[in-house]
Amino acid sequence: MITVIGSLKGGSGKSTVTFNMAIWLALAERRVAVIDADPQATLTDVLEVRREEGVMPMVDRLDTAQMQYGDGFDGYDEVLIDVGTASMDNLKLAIGIANRLLVPVPPSQADIWSTQRFLRFVDSVTGEREPEVMGFINRGDTHRAIRESDEAAAALVSLPGIRYLKPRLSQRTVYRRSFSEGLAVFEQEPRGKGAAEWNALAAVLYGEILA
Repeated sequence: MITVIGSLKGGSGKSTVTFNMAIWLALAERRVAVIDADPQATLTDVLEVRREEGVMPMVDRLDTAQMQYGDGFDGYDEVLIDVGTASMDNLKLAIGIANRLLVPVPPSQADIWSTQRFLRFVDSVTGEREPEVMGFINRGDTHRAIRESDEAAAALVSLPGIRYLKPRLSQRTVYRRSFSEGLAVFEQEPRGKGAAEWNALAAVLYGEILA
């Protein structure tokens, strides 16, 4: 399974989501590799921090050139590709080989508009080939009085061409803190709210692993 974590807008949390997903899959004893197709190389940086700290499990990192030639994928159950618009060539390549796309959507109208444009872009790249496209609210509100996350979720549900995933990841300090230390959120605070959110999302994405 090749899953692309992507969007047209920076700051949506793609690298954090990819990293946490990779570590979760590794702990579930899946053979997983990642491709950091974003020139900013944030995913590469956090994996290097993890390696320097000696935290296990580690995940393999494949080269972006392997997206073009498809080399080296057969040895893995899951390949995760972190990509954005900093390299449009990489974005097109990644979408072209994806089995599915996961779109983190922060709760703002600008991000909903950006997601609409991304869906049109995906259509232009894939043509008749139709990878599954899924979206969820990322960096959502934690205060119940703020309704932006609910409003963004309602707008996301209404978009054609994307499957809305109900679990949300909130804007929590633990995501930033764990990431800076080379840890997944469920490693940093296994019983915390961030870990519970992540586990709910993982259960939807990889229900077959938990069955």
